[in-house]
Amino acid sequence: MAARRAARATASGDDGVSRRKASRARNGTEEEAAKPRAQEGRSTRGRQTPGRQADAGRRPGQARAAARGTTARDALPAARAPGAWLPAESAETLLVTGFDFLRGEVERIVAAAGGQIRVAADATEAAPFWDTAAVVLVGSDIRELPPRRRAPAVLVGLGGEGDSLWHLAAALGAERVAVLPDAAAWLAEYLSRSRSPEAGGLVLGVTGGCGGAGATTASIWIAQAAAEWGARVLLIDGDPWGGGLELALAAEESPGLRWSDLSEASGSIDPEQLSDALPVAGGFSFLSWPGSRERQKGVEAATVGGVLDAARRGYELVLVDIGRGTEPLRTFAWDCDRILMVAPAQLKAAVSSARLLQELPPVETALVIRGKAGAVLDGPLIAESVGLPLQGLVPEVKGTANATELGRLLEMGRRRSVRRFAASVLDLLGGELP
Repeated sequence: MAARRAARATASGDDGVSRRKASRARNGTEEEAAKPRAQEGRSTRGRQTPGRQADAGRRPGQARAAARGTTARDALPAARAPGAWLPAESAETLLVTGFDFLRGEVERIVAAAGGQIRVAADATEAAPFWDTAAVVLVGSDIRELPPRRRAPAVLVGLGGEGDSLWHLAAALGAERVAVLPDAAAWLAEYLSRSRSPEAGGLVLGVTGGCGGAGATTASIWIAQAAAEWGARVLLIDGDPWGGGLELALAAEESPGLRWSDLSEASGSIDPEQLSDALPVAGGFSFLSWPGSRERQKGVEAATVGGVLDAARRGYELVLVDIGRGTEPLRTFAWDCDRILMVAPAQLKAAVSSARLLQELPPVETALVIRGKAGAVLDGPLIAESVGLPLQGLVPEVKGTANATELGRLLEMGRRRSVRRFAASVLDLLGGELP
């Protein structure tokens, strides 16, 4: 670290987001997308992980408690009466399943959350009540949905069903997956919070279509631009093998929590306390894996879910630098409302990106290309081959590699070309940011 600080001190300045949403349609015969995650409860708008399986809703303001060892009733907010959040039009939860055991488990959870439940044995029986239900839960025995109905909020299954739950969730377009009984606490809180009128923040995941695509750099520049626009922003390091986001921000000595400090955390996390405890760089908060050579203690999926829940409630934009490993994808990608894939303008990168796309949850995903205008493979051609809409161009700024090593990426983020890129990505979010 001392050597890099010395280099930074002597280095002189280097050279100096059209809204096209892409929903990936999934039909009942598809069994491709998202791989399992670690089982527990998850955050609101994004998708979930096998272990976190509680993770389901994708709409803002739906946070959940994902702690192991808590009961469904424990997950309920203590100060609120059971009916305090009931919407005027309907408070009914619709459960579609023919499994008696699964029905009994969910009925107990809904009762603990202070809600009402209607049960339908199949899609045909459920169709008349689908659109008026506050929340739609679908059991893992269901293989088709009523035509032209919204996607179910949560796919509910039982422990031991394995990866098939995630494949089915992707095929049905479910927003979350809850594996019972582990996810009982999360599901109870999810059902309670889904009736809250308060909106939560947006979670945008960023991943590289291939190794070295520049996803971390893009994440930092987007976070910086959004913060300058006045949004409350949190940038999360989702890759424990990435070396530490704090190094790219030159903020390894900034006081505040890192992932290793949260390894023993459990239960619901207060958003204000989380915000106060996180370090800040470039006008935004960040949560990084330590940038050191020491072996890091892992963080349970339930803890990650609790952190993301609190982040959604405490920030207007949460950017997650997901990484490309199987575990980070399972742990973070299913909690995202949007995903941005970064790929260089190369044929090999296009092939790799198309493969990675099959591992992502069925949320709106867009592509940004890193390269120079007029490259042999242009952005539209690569986007067409990958099967994603093109959202922008990450500029090839001279000196970016050196700036990364010297911790000066935030300086590069003030360049006009970088600002144009960040604006094109933020445009993807439309009116969901202030």
